[in-house]
Amino acid sequence: MGSDLGTISKPRSQPSPEIDATYKSRELEGIVDLFFYRRIGFRLAQFFARLNFTPTSVTLIGGVFGVVAGHLYFYQALAVNLIGMLFHVVANIFDNADGQLARLTNQQTRIGRILDPIVDHVIWLSIYVHLALRLHIGGFSGAIWILALAAGLSHGLQAGAADYCRNAYLYFGKGGREFDSASKLEREYRQYAWSTHAWSKFLLRLYLNAMHEQELLLPGIRRLRETTENTFADSVPAWFQSRYRDLVLPTFKWWSLLMTNTRMLVLLVLFLIRQPVWYFWLELTAGNLLLVCLIFWQEKMSRSLIQSFTTQKDSA
Repeated sequence: MGSDLGTISKPRSQPSPEIDATYKSRELEGIVDLFFYRRIGFRLAQFFARLNFTPTSVTLIGGVFGVVAGHLYFYQALAVNLIGMLFHVVANIFDNADGQLARLTNQQTRIGRILDPIVDHVIWLSIYVHLALRLHIGGFSGAIWILALAAGLSHGLQAGAADYCRNAYLYFGKGGREFDSASKLEREYRQYAWSTHAWSKFLLRLYLNAMHEQELLLPGIRRLRETTENTFADSVPAWFQSRYRDLVLPTFKWWSLLMTNTRMLVLLVLFLIRQPVWYFWLELTAGNLLLVCLIFWQEKMSRSLIQSFTTQKDSA
């Protein structure tokens, strides 16, 4: 689900080093995440660590809360919708806690990285289906299902692109190593057999499809990764990390608008004014327009960063 409602470049408070170590990267944390979700999530992560819970089990528990939230959005009663929103908040807390538990207990795995967005998609599928059913029963024509489908597909593209850019920042800007590529995943996928590793192969297939989608949306990041790997092998130099951070970090206050907390706030407002159908239209219009602008912005920066390699070589 991720950080949104604005990212911050400078800390407003000083968390303990232990809490700070459970963030992916502090500058990517949204204000709501940093001062609410992450703090509660950290306490939950400590609690689950004492009970020997795995991050995957925490992810699945959060998914149950999220699916129930989607069902509660079906009803016309505002009080029920607000209870659903509370369940949605709990789901988001668990979504933060699973990653924090993984980093706290050193249980970060590929399976966990794959399952987290899958569960997120299942939650939003529940929300879209129940909202469309609510509107259809409430008098909208069958075309509402087409609108819901188009909005849901738009949501998937927006969230996938935002997550891809966050992972790229962790790799290029922070020297991280958890940044997969479709070509690498394709080779790994072929090594698994359905007869012996059906579950792993199925999850990897889903992840591979998502990676193909992300690389199609933002090909400049893929080219940038290929360029850095060919030039620097496995280590991105400090000068490039610094340049990448300076260029890319300001975009995350806009990417954050395409992530979960913003969507929850929009849903809350629309429930209060009893116009949930507008949510679908906002996804299709404002959401997609912002996505296109951010893609152009990111692609321009990727070209500039690739050009910096040429400049660096010429001056060497």
